[in-house]
Amino acid sequence: MRDNKPANLSRRERQIMDVIYARRKASVSQVRAGLEDPPSYSAVRALLRILENKGHLQHRPVDGKYVYSATRPRRYAARGALRRVLETFFDNSAAQAVAALLSNSDMNLSDQELTQLAALLQEARNRNRRKNS
Repeated sequence: MRDNKPANLSRRERQIMDVIYARRKASVSQVRAGLEDPPSYSAVRALLRILENKGHLQHRPVDGKYVYSATRPRRYAARGALRRVLETFFDNSAAQAVAALLSNSDMNLSDQELTQLAALLQEARNRNRRKNS
């Protein structure tokens, strides 16, 4: 039975979803090939079934084997993952998360990226003003 509530994924389930998103669709063997230190074929098959029951994957038979694909675009999964990162590491503060990203000395943002970020911040400001009016 599928559950439409967002489900927390285990580390291995997230790795499997990464493989599926990267390939768009994959068989059990293809998922195993995409994993570092993969578990057994039957363990991967069981994890795929769990992800399907959680509503993250669907399958269809192709040439006698199941081929799995994500039920939602990656951007929706990314939003849920980002929410969990904000809750876990940044006390639900987007400002703290952005500050951590921008203060990272390894980040080399281009002028175009900085302009895009400034525009997004301005849009957020405008939305807040409209809400509070």
